[in-house]
Order: sequence, then C-alpha cells, then structure tokens
Amino acid sequence: MNWDILIKQFKQYLQLERALASNSVEAYLRDIVKLKEFLDISNSSTGPLAVKEDHIKAFLKYINELGLSAHSQGRMLSGIKSFYKFLLIEELLDKDPTELIEGPKLGRKLPDTLDYLEIEQMFDAIDVSTPEGFRNRAMLETLYSSGLRVSELITLKITNIFFSEGFLKIIGKGEKERMVPIGRAALNLIKIYKEEVRVHVPVDKASQNVVFLNRRGKQMSRVMIFLLIKGLAKKAGIQKNISPHTFRHSFATHLIEGGADLRAVQQMLGHESITTTEIYTHLDRDYLKQVVKEFHPRS
Repeated sequence: MNWDILIKQFKQYLQLERALASNSVEAYLRDIVKLKEFLDISNSSTGPLAVKEDHIKAFLKYINELGLSAHSQGRMLSGIKSFYKFLLIEELLDKDPTELIEGPKLGRKLPDTLDYLEIEQMFDAIDVSTPEGFRNRAMLETLYSSGLRVSELITLKITNIFFSEGFLKIIGKGEKERMVPIGRAALNLIKIYKEEVRVHVPVDKASQNVVFLNRRGKQMSRVMIFLLIKGLAKKAGIQKNISPHTFRHSFATHLIEGGADLRAVQQMLGHESITTTEIYTHLDRDYLKQVVKEFHPRS
C-alpha cells in the first residue's frame, strides 16, 4: 500500500476510533506527510511499510538540523509512533520501526555557533556572479544581520523593509510583529538584489510581495535554505553541524559577547521569555580565556 492510502485510513482511525479533535488529527497527518517528504527528497522513496528504524533516525536528525525545538521534535515523533502503532493494529506490519526510538531530551542544549571567521568563510563560499548566488549572499547576510528564523526570512515582505530607517518589520511566531534592525551590508545587498536581480525573475502572483524568490518566481522553502547552507558549509570546509538556525544563534551570541543588553537581544529575537534568550549567554572558552588575559591584573 502507498502513503496516500494509509494516511487516509489513519485519518479515519484518528477521527472515528480515537475521536480526536480536527486540529489534533491534522497535526498527526502533517507529521506523517513530513516523513514522506523527507524520504522523497533523500532519494529513498521508501514506502510506509518498508520504513526502518534507520529511516526514522535520519528523519529526526534532519528536523533537528532544521532548527525545530526539542518539544516540536518530540511531538512529531509521537505522531509517527501513533501511525506505526495503527499499522500494527491493522496487522499490516509485524514490527514497529519506532519502538526503540526515544524522543529528544527537553533539557536546554547549547546551540552550535559560527565565529566571525567562519561567517566570512560561509559568505566567501558563495559565487555572487550568478543571480542565485547573489540572492543567496543577500539571504545569508540578512539571517546573520538580523537574527531571523528561517520561516521569517522566507516570508519577508518587500513592504516590510524600511530602507531609510534600517529596520525590518517581522511577523514572527503567533503572528506577533516586531521591528528588527538590519545592518548596512545586508540592506545594500537586498536593495541590489531587488533592483537588479529580482526584476528578471518571472514572479508568481502569490509571491509579488515576497523578497527572496526561487527560479520559478515563488517563495523559497525551508528545505531549500537548509540544503543551501549545508552545501556552503561543506564548500567552506566547516565541520560543525550547520543549519539556518546557526546564523540566528551566532547573531545572538556575538551580540552578547560584544556586551549587548540581554533584554535588547530578547526583543530582537522575538522571545517571549528572557529565559529562552539566556541560553545565548554562554561564551566559548577561547573567548573567556582572552577576556581574562586582557583584563585581569594577575593574568
């Protein structure tokens, strides 16, 4: 049986036998579709009954690298586990591929960051002589300059860029608005991209106000940004576990290392709670050693 048939049957099971609310049903189904899409883009095209534990682990690694929170990853795994429990109940499987897989720990984890040199290496790895390359440079400069979430980058609107003031209006989680400063370098690249590159793209009607477009004139996807950054990291020879969220982490860490007020960083990142921002107050050991060496009288 293929994915579509089993997803339809799973939906009926959730609605009729488990009597779940429509929002919960849709959330479960989205989890299964995400797994299917991952298997498709990873060129395995594995059918639902042929999925093994390694496939699920690879998917979990993928969504972790996309920057999803541990809570979101755990919820998604829960949906996938429910799907395979259903297949066992229906006697379509003899073994559950998710049985031995545990969800992510919900404790706080220090995110990977790039130092200044690595940021420059990532930028230098981009061939800006091509339209796509110039767009990519503008996107990465914007990610690092303003600390955006990847979802905020790909949905950024032209009308929400205030060029003369040097600010972006960002629509974040829960449709909450915030104003975020953007550096001159990123702003100049966006301006050039908009006036000299984007004008040559056949823009899709639904994406008229979207800043960054793919070749078909449509909004960029999270997966496209993820694959782009992975490729650039490899080209730049960076061995760290890099994702779009790494630029957001680096933005916050570099500001705090430079002495920025934690509340200001919280506001720019769009965090509701200051405790979420406090994870960025870690400083790497080399930096701490340098601080002591420069400023401690007995160093």
